[in-house]
Amino acid sequence: MTIAPVSTSWRARNDIASRPWSGTTREYDLFKELAVGLVVVGLLVLGLSAVFSSPDDPSVTIKSWAVAQPADFVATATAELGGTSHTAGYGPPYNSTPDATQKLGPIDLQSLSGVRLPIDAANEFVIGPLQTLPTPPAAIDEWSKASDAQHAAWTAAYTDALSKAPDNDPAKVPPAEYGPVPALTRALLAMAQQGTLDPVLSAKGSFYNTDYKASILFLGDGTYFPGLADSQHLTGDQWGMMNETGNYPGQSWLWFFSALYQVEPFKSSPNADVLVVFSMVMLTLLLTLVPFIPGLRSLPRGIPVHRLIWRDYYKHRSAS
Repeated sequence: MTIAPVSTSWRARNDIASRPWSGTTREYDLFKELAVGLVVVGLLVLGLSAVFSSPDDPSVTIKSWAVAQPADFVATATAELGGTSHTAGYGPPYNSTPDATQKLGPIDLQSLSGVRLPIDAANEFVIGPLQTLPTPPAAIDEWSKASDAQHAAWTAAYTDALSKAPDNDPAKVPPAEYGPVPALTRALLAMAQQGTLDPVLSAKGSFYNTDYKASILFLGDGTYFPGLADSQHLTGDQWGMMNETGNYPGQSWLWFFSALYQVEPFKSSPNADVLVVFSMVMLTLLLTLVPFIPGLRSLPRGIPVHRLIWRDYYKHRSAS
């Protein structure tokens, strides 16, 4: 008795793949197809990029902010000193501000990780950078010796005076009891306009840096940065995107996150961030588990879009 050798070829195991082709044939020039494809696709990419590409604006820096809108810079620095900025009252992971966290029902998800990236706004954005100067302002010593209540009184008075000054110009604020606040903000403005504040906020003692957290938080506390986003149609209700700081890939993957913020119940919820992230996690799990969910995994059989894509294959299969 002769035993035929067992073939391990995938062709022998796949009847369709091993079946001789009985259809028509034609010559195919792979190199010509590749050349034409590159030329056509290249022209399309260049043409569409010229018409629809996003603007290649220079990076927004602390210096550009201080030069373009010094009044907004000084007002924001004052808010950082007084602990009234958005960052100062954000809560975890930056600080432990009471009642600042977002919750998912009774679960305080924002507080679970704790304060992992502690930020004291006054020291992070104002006092700390000024202390790096060759000759730190004498006003730092006066600020350091005062109580928190005195800090609040000084910054509240100066904030009110700034809001009433013509064009919110710090130079036009009338004299009053502001303590060292005007001297501190004036020194920080000069530091920013000279371009020395940007590396101080970013470097943190390192030669290389990809952590722009402090700079972005400081910029976000003012009105200049959000104003730029609005002028470029980049706010949530305007549906726009642009490359992020550091020239890394842009935020196109965030489109669905942004979409959820525009609909209820997310739109009006004080816990919108937590709800959106939770919804995205659930949708991602659902997508991952599609092959294991009865009914859902069978939808392709009921909606045979794949048969349109592979119609030649199914036509040949039914004919044989």
